[in-house]
Amino acid sequence: MIPFVPMPAFEYGRTDAVSPLIRRVIANNPGPFTFTGTGTYVVGRGEVGAGVAVIDPGPLDETHLAALLAAVEGQTVSHVLVTHTHRDHAPLARPFAEAVGAPVLAARPPARTVHTSASLDEEDDETFRPDIVLTGGERLQGDGWTIEALPTPGHASNHMAFVLEEQNALFSGDHVMGWSTTIVAPPDGDMAAYMASLDAVIARGFSTIWPTHGAPITEPGPFLEAYKAHRLAREAQVLARLAAGDRRIADMVPVLYAAVDSRLWPAASLSVWAHLIALEQTGIVRAAPGPAIDADWTLV
Repeated sequence: MIPFVPMPAFEYGRTDAVSPLIRRVIANNPGPFTFTGTGTYVVGRGEVGAGVAVIDPGPLDETHLAALLAAVEGQTVSHVLVTHTHRDHAPLARPFAEAVGAPVLAARPPARTVHTSASLDEEDDETFRPDIVLTGGERLQGDGWTIEALPTPGHASNHMAFVLEEQNALFSGDHVMGWSTTIVAPPDGDMAAYMASLDAVIARGFSTIWPTHGAPITEPGPFLEAYKAHRLAREAQVLARLAAGDRRIADMVPVLYAAVDSRLWPAASLSVWAHLIALEQTGIVRAAPGPAIDADWTLV
């Protein structure tokens, strides 16, 4: 079992100091894919005149924009960082950056993606364009803080996590979430890339992980190992459903996710599809006529 931690008490729009260098403001956009809402992080001392970075400004919401501007009042915002271009993370970046006079930094946006399910918060903000494109390994500095850009593709092809070196902490975006496993939604999401990124994060030995959704992960070692084990177990379950005679994702999901809120089944279908694509690429399964979400899948 993944040792999820209950969300601590919070109020929408309130600025909470969660460590000596980190403050968090949560947007009022709760839902089945965002949990209690998007957590925007302000990195740096909260002193007048201090330089700070802001991570994942969040959805296009005037109330949240006002709350973020209040959180950085009297401070200099030097960097606006975006982990990826999904619409619960990226749309407010440009209005906020223009209001504070800071550049937006992120990985290059992916090509336009169209999901085959109902509308999800995993859809991209297609208008998003960073001022500075990050490729990974960049080190950004401010008053008492250093942030490293760490590529973590999988949930999204352009997913970039951010390392706070002074606290050996990771702002994980949606690569690792505090309340649920992560959706990997093709065609932009890639399960093989996700698992490789997860191994890379595990190897770093972080002390704390700050996800955009959910509580901080203060014991990342066992949490991440359980996170990985869950993915491997789900892959085994998909193979078992194929062995039992299921051929279509629509037949597998009600069985594999029987204990999960059915509102999440469209997203679950995408994750099953991602598992099958990865298995097809390694020659374990085949799809007819091709690896589409509505294909017939069989063991090789």
